[in-house]
Amino acid sequence: MKKLFLTIATLFVFSGFSYAGININTATQSELETLQGIGPAKAKAIIEYREEKGPFESKDDLVNVDGVGAGIIKQLREKITIKAKTVADQGGQP
Repeated sequence: MKKLFLTIATLFVFSGFSYAGININTATQSELETLQGIGPAKAKAIIEYREEKGPFESKDDLVNVDGVGAGIIKQLREKITIKAKTVADQGGQP
């Protein structure tokens, strides 16, 4: 049992080093829903907002999405990113 616990704890430690966060400019609805405080309605609202207004320029821009307040942004700040799309993200097309 002790070995199992140590193995699981080690996996959590090492998985944290490679976690870059969820890009709110490219995330799917299901990816957004993995964030604490973001359910289906808020995830859909985030996607609709970025489709209408363009990519988020800062994490704080999420406050402009219906249903997302400063408290949620504070809670998510370390779990999200706003990195712009790259050519690779677009399937190699400029």
